Amino acid sequence: MLNRLNMTLPIVQAPMAGVSTPTLAATVSNAGGLGSIGVGATDADGARAMIEETRARIDRIDGAFNVNVFVHASPTADSERERAWLEWLAPLFAEFDAEPPKALRTIYRSFADDADMLETLLALKPPVVSFHFGLPPADALSALRARGIYLMATATSLEEAHEIEAARIDAIVAQGIEAGGHRGVFDPAKPDDALGTLALTRLLVRKTKLPVIAAGGIMDGAGIAAALDLGAVAAQLGTAFVACPESAADDAYRAALNGPGAYRTTLTSLISGRPARAIANRFTALIEQLSERRPPDYPIAYDAGKALHTVARARDEHGFGAQWAGQGAPLARAMPAATLVETLKDELYAVRTRKDR
Repeated sequence: MLNRLNMTLPIVQAPMAGVSTPTLAATVSNAGGLGSIGVGATDADGARAMIEETRARIDRIDGAFNVNVFVHASPTADSERERAWLEWLAPLFAEFDAEPPKALRTIYRSFADDADMLETLLALKPPVVSFHFGLPPADALSALRARGIYLMATATSLEEAHEIEAARIDAIVAQGIEAGGHRGVFDPAKPDDALGTLALTRLLVRKTKLPVIAAGGIMDGAGIAAALDLGAVAAQLGTAFVACPESAADDAYRAALNGPGAYRTTLTSLISGRPARAIANRFTALIEQLSERRPPDYPIAYDAGKALHTVARARDEHGFGAQWAGQGAPLARAMPAATLVETLKDELYAVRTRKDR
């Protein structure tokens, strides 16, 4: 994998839709890793702009970058369930002298349903495309493969990894339960194996024939070295890059990363309708009041979550933001992305040097 993508460092920066920027991705790629942008929260026009900017900022002729798309199942609208969810959230909106939306929308299209996004990727031919939440139809995979695009997909279990292998994807991202942001589970209604990064990475290295990229809780060179020792070809880091000035994280997100909530990240479906690991805040604490309620399907629930965050933020309350972060959040370091990559390289080298003595 590293040779094909012209990477000199076994470091993949996680896509982090809404947080990763073309500047961040290009900086990581310029430093020899694989930078990533997430386009799951935008449309084809937005994706085109992000891809073109990322490509323009990469100054290595052989520099690769990754474009990540969401391949979630099409949501099932349920007006009664959505009405009940908005009624439950109404007192929180009232706290900020606001009313909840009258109705909820499907704010993000799945790549499986988005012919325009596929057409954009085929036209722009980014070096790497990765999939989260599942796999697109076989004809879409064939079309991307015919353009010479390297394909990766997230797996949280051996079963999902076998589906990825059968689909002739080029590499697997092994996402452990420690990882920040959305779990990549194909079907959130099924039981989650909840495997940690260490166990999942080793399992997929032993039980599949594809290159494996370890993801979840990795924050420094020692963590990268551990992933490589398990047989991974690279490590994917997301939370480690949130504190970089090149990310789109706002000041409240950065402050939360340095606050006590970072020590208590939690998996929750309350914010978006799909399980995702976030820094503990007022939104995640609502789990104590959830009872038998179920949020609407992803991404319909996210429409309500974003609306609540918007009205709260206008009153200087930042406890309802989607502050995604992994269990390694307290190890985050605020420094420019290029400096962080160089630091990770030095730390990895130091570990390797000690082992060779």
